[in-house]
Amino acid sequence: MIHRPRSSMSHLMQHFALHVATFGPLVTAAQTLRYDVFVTEMGGSGGDLTDHSAGSEADRFDAFGTHLILTDPLRDGAVIGTTRVLTEQGAAAAGGFATEAEFDIRGLRRSGRRMLEVGRTCLHPDYRGGAAMHHLWQGLAALVEDQDIEILFGLASFPGTDLSALAPPLACLHHLHQGPDELRPVSRQDVRLDLPAVEGVDRRAAMLATPPLVKAYLRLGGKVGEGVFVDRAFGCVDVCMVLDTSTLGTRARALYGRQPA
Repeated sequence: MIHRPRSSMSHLMQHFALHVATFGPLVTAAQTLRYDVFVTEMGGSGGDLTDHSAGSEADRFDAFGTHLILTDPLRDGAVIGTTRVLTEQGAAAAGGFATEAEFDIRGLRRSGRRMLEVGRTCLHPDYRGGAAMHHLWQGLAALVEDQDIEILFGLASFPGTDLSALAPPLACLHHLHQGPDELRPVSRQDVRLDLPAVEGVDRRAAMLATPPLVKAYLRLGGKVGEGVFVDRAFGCVDVCMVLDTSTLGTRARALYGRQPA
């Protein structure tokens, strides 16, 4: 079980430790990891509070969110993964959700359901493709349960801005996983997508080219919004993912929740 104080605590999961923090040294270290991934690795410029001299990627939403931070005790407690969540109350204090700069989410807002935005998710390169993302989502599942969240949503990024190179995985998302009209976020950018028919796509290759965060949503039954947003400041193409927690099956709840399968 994860306990959620307002500063930070850790919960040992295998050899990882998951921390929930709103401020302090762990958040600073998470912002350093974000700089390494989003700025150094991906070539982006970072958020509006990014400090390049300090190597810290930050934005105005950080102060209003809760940060899930994964550390590795076998590497002297190094921060190796992070994600930020923003409640409706936090978004109101921040002047909106971060997602709203890129996608129109009026459908989600009109639903009247309890929402939680997930953003700024990244992993150290050494921990991708393994258990780290799973542990971050276990922590997220605990927050969803504790706060009785009904809708999870947020941006997920494909590295690079070449839409033709990303056409196969984007086609699979568009044709196979698009969300219902009443909830579907819509890109604020008028981007022409020349997507192939899904029958002509190598689905295995497309899945390999799909970022881990998108795959985590899909495994739980998540859906994608309409269109994409080319974020040149971060050197990526963003999609908006939505997960209706009421649709989670028993297997998904066991996989990411608190109870063993």
